[in-house]
Amino acid sequence: MPATRTTLRRSLVAAAALPLLIGSLAACGYGSDAEEDKTAPAAKGKKLSADSVRLGYFPNLTHATALVGEQEGILQKELGGTQIKSTTFNAGPSEIEALNAGSIDIGFIGPSPAINGFTKSKGKNLRIVAGSASGGVKLVVNPSKIKTLDDLKGKKIATPQHGNTQDVAFLNWIAEKGWKTDAQSGKGDVSVVRTDNKITPDAYKSGSIDGAWVPEPTASRLVSQGAKVLLDESTIWPDKKFVITHVIVSQKFLKDHPDVVEAFVRGTVKTNAWINANPDRAKASANAKLKALSGKELPAEIINGAWPSIQFLDDPLAATLQAQADHAVKAGLLEKPDLAGIYDLGALNKVLKAQGAPEAADAGLGVK
Repeated sequence: MPATRTTLRRSLVAAAALPLLIGSLAACGYGSDAEEDKTAPAAKGKKLSADSVRLGYFPNLTHATALVGEQEGILQKELGGTQIKSTTFNAGPSEIEALNAGSIDIGFIGPSPAINGFTKSKGKNLRIVAGSASGGVKLVVNPSKIKTLDDLKGKKIATPQHGNTQDVAFLNWIAEKGWKTDAQSGKGDVSVVRTDNKITPDAYKSGSIDGAWVPEPTASRLVSQGAKVLLDESTIWPDKKFVITHVIVSQKFLKDHPDVVEAFVRGTVKTNAWINANPDRAKASANAKLKALSGKELPAEIINGAWPSIQFLDDPLAATLQAQADHAVKAGLLEKPDLAGIYDLGALNKVLKAQGAPEAADAGLGVK
C-alpha cells in the first residue's frame, strides 16, 4: 500500500536518525574517543579462526547489547578461545576511523557514521551484519517555558553537535513545522544550540537552553532536573521503530574470519534475548558495566527513565535506514548515497533460522 502524504512527512521528520552532513558527524555517546576496556572476561574453550576480535562501542545505553553482552560474558562465551579486546569511543567518526585503520574489527555504531563510512569508502570498508537497538531519543523541555510543541518557536533548544543525528532530526522537525532555522548557524525561528551531551544538563540548569533533542541517558538527566518529555522520536516512525544502533564489521575481517563474525552475531542475538527476558537484571548489568568503564554508574532515576524507551532487537531495520537516506536527500541534506551492499545479513539469518525465528530483511541493500 503506498505511503500516505502524512506518513511520508513523518518519515522525513524522522530523518532524525540520519545526520549525514558529510564530514560533520559527531558524538552521541559518552567517554573518551578511544579507551581500552580491561574488564572483559578471559577467553575459554576452543579458539576460532582468529586469536582475538577487536570490538568497538560507546559506553552508552543505546549500546547496551555490548555493555550487557560483555558484563554477562555472553559474547565471550560464544567466541570460546577467541578473545574479545574492547575499546570504547565517544564519537562515530572516530570508531569508523579505527575500523578503517584496522584497529577494531567489529563495532556497535549508529546509522549515520555507518552510512558515511560506507559511502566515503565507495562501499569497500564495512558491512552491517546485525541490529542492536531502536529508539532512545527524546525532545525534553523546560515546562515553565514550553507547554506545547508550538511553544518551541523563539526558544533555544540544544542538540549534541552540528550535523549529528539528533541535530538533523530537530532541523527537519523545524522545517516540517514551517519554521526557518539556518542549518549552519542554528539561528532562526528556533535557536539550535549545539551542546556536548556531557554539559547539556548544566546548560539547562543555568537557563542558557530551554530544552534539548537528545539521546538517552541525557534526556533522563534533564528530566531529573525538572524537564518534561515533549516528544519521543519513536512516535514519529511507523511501528515506533527506527535504527539507532547496529553492528558493523570490516569487510576484510568478515572475509577472513566468517566463523568469528557468526559467533559474535550469535552472541548479540543471545544477549538481546537475555536483555528482553530479564529487563531489570539487564538494566543493572548495563549500569555495572558503565561503572566499570567510567568509575560511576547512572543514578536509579536516570536509568529507570531511560531504559524503557530503548528497544533491543536483532533486526537492523534496514527499511528505516533507506527511508532516512531517501528523505535526507529530498531535504537537501546530502547527495544521494549508493547503499547497495551495505548489509550482509547471512550470519544473522543463519543464527535466527537455527532458533526458529523470522529472518531479517536487508531492504534490497544486501550483498549480491
